[in-house]
Amino acid sequence: MSRGLLARLGLYAVAAWVAITLNFLLPRWMPGDPASALYARFQGRLEPSALDALRLTLGISDAPIGEQYVDYLGQLAHGELGTSLVYFPSPVSEVIAGGLGWTLFLAGGALIVAFTLGSTLGALAAWRRGGWLDSAVPPLLSLLGAFPYFWLAMAASWFLGFHLGWFPVRHAYGPEVQPGWTLAFAASTVRHAILPGATMVAASLGGWVLTMRNTMMGVLDDEPLRFAQARGLGPSRIFLHYGVRNALLPSLTSFGMALGFVLSGALLTEIVFAYPGQGYLLLQAVRGQDYPLLQGLFLTITLAVLGANAVVDVLVTALDPRTRG
Repeated sequence: MSRGLLARLGLYAVAAWVAITLNFLLPRWMPGDPASALYARFQGRLEPSALDALRLTLGISDAPIGEQYVDYLGQLAHGELGTSLVYFPSPVSEVIAGGLGWTLFLAGGALIVAFTLGSTLGALAAWRRGGWLDSAVPPLLSLLGAFPYFWLAMAASWFLGFHLGWFPVRHAYGPEVQPGWTLAFAASTVRHAILPGATMVAASLGGWVLTMRNTMMGVLDDEPLRFAQARGLGPSRIFLHYGVRNALLPSLTSFGMALGFVLSGALLTEIVFAYPGQGYLLLQAVRGQDYPLLQGLFLTITLAVLGANAVVDVLVTALDPRTRG
């Protein structure tokens, strides 16, 4: 492993530590605490002595800040993120895990489809520059991507869901099936994910197409590709090995950033379709002033972005020898 890559991975580790530390400090700098917020919800139906019990249940301590920080790191190492107020008494880790799977399935699947399809169309458009694919597809997809994705979600929900009745418009699966590893449950989840997933793909596809096309256009004019043509290599090998491989690197970096933000979910899309992902949990946490859940969600998103970018750095170093220091 090169020194440059090790240095970048070290920076990611430092950034992760800073994010963890800020995640610990911010709730303690804010006025009040989660126990007081939960106590206020009962509107006088609890005795004042119950506040101490709530503070103990939620892990709120009056110990010195250094001791609290050490305990926090120990709890974090064991996956303990506190107790949710909105979903009390469920642990935050269980609540996040419940929404994480749905977000990875919906937003992660939509991102992979948009990236793969967009990069393929962009590469083909640049390879056959001036053709119908290059002339028609990028402008149309850019126009489609100019609409806000939540507007596309509402339009698709009204026309394809309510008006035509082709797809369900709410929740992640139908009430007629029980969650489990069954074919009926899998078919129901796929059917419920088509509309929200398609709107997310439609909104982002144009960006991937233009990024790949523009990068590919520059690569096609490089000397290595011309040299490969002069050697008499086949068009498919030149396209894949010398064209797509080099043009994919900038898109791969953007994919890493997008992959990290997948865990935040498509907030407005999940609201439109009442989809129980991370974005929907984030909305519920803000509405209910659920500080432990907000803290856990922000930490999960931050670490996901850092982890995804670290993986992309490793992949870029493996694909491009010029980045090895």
